[in-house]
Amino acid sequence: MSYWDQFRAWLQRLLQGEPRPEPPTPAVEPLAAVRPRVLLINFDPVVQAEGGRKLSRVLGWNDVDALCRGYIDDLRECSGGYVDYQIVQEIEAETWPVKEDGFRYDASTFLRCWRSGTGFHQPDTVSYEAIVSDFDLPARVNADQIDEVWLFGFPYAGFYESRMVGPGAFWCNAPEMRRNDVSRRFVIMGFNCERGVGEMLESFGHRTESILKHAWRRVPGEDNLWERFFRHEKIAPGRANVGWMHYAPNSVTDYDWGNRAYVRSNCDDWLNFPNFSGAWRDVNCQEWGNGDIREHHRWWFRHLPKAPGQTRGIANNWWLYAVDPNNVR
Repeated sequence: MSYWDQFRAWLQRLLQGEPRPEPPTPAVEPLAAVRPRVLLINFDPVVQAEGGRKLSRVLGWNDVDALCRGYIDDLRECSGGYVDYQIVQEIEAETWPVKEDGFRYDASTFLRCWRSGTGFHQPDTVSYEAIVSDFDLPARVNADQIDEVWLFGFPYAGFYESRMVGPGAFWCNAPEMRRNDVSRRFVIMGFNCERGVGEMLESFGHRTESILKHAWRRVPGEDNLWERFFRHEKIAPGRANVGWMHYAPNSVTDYDWGNRAYVRSNCDDWLNFPNFSGAWRDVNCQEWGNGDIREHHRWWFRHLPKAPGQTRGIANNWWLYAVDPNNVR
């Protein structure tokens, strides 16, 4: 640099002042990943009249392993790597699960109902008592072999999307099953191989909604950050936040994820949680996939808080509760 260049640089610094150094970024300890262990039970009965093929192949439904890979990958990515589900055992149940009233489909009855679209048995609900007993679920949990159970089946298998079992179990998008023969709470998820990963994420989303509502139940009013998180335009005009599974920030009906109308929302500010900046902007369905169920749910989960520390006695990492209800007090 020449003398004159040095002089001009010195003069510029004199007139403008030295630039202020950037403040150091405080070190934040990354959240340690959790790897919940899953028992997968796949009810896929054999249809002898169709060459001994399984029901899912006869009707051209989705591959369970591929569905699970997509679901696990989505939750891992959306949680910032915090949640990494591990399927530790898979059971192929080639039987028809029994209903609460003792009814059990057979292949001919189910296929007749499916192909006609009528005649499905009611009440539909599967016998969870039979599943818990037949697969010895309390013993598996007590032996610290598994953390949760995933049921896969067919349409009208009668599964709830999620159901909580154990001591102090509470509503988890289904009536709780309180049992004292198991050492801790666990969730039984219910999936359907006729549907896709988007519907699996919706099941986990409703589970998350139920658990977070319970986790925040003692915090009133505006201090209840969960109630702020799920605000959308229909219930809070001009104050939309992230919404919930059925309602994006601008939805006017359930499942209205493709609404092109713009609304004012501070959904982005949840990415800064708990250090809100107060930023608001107009958003519409282009943010969350233009009506695609899987993309909306991925967008929603990305906004779910996953920070260290606590706010009002509740962990800032809300995934902690969604994944393990034993963390809810």
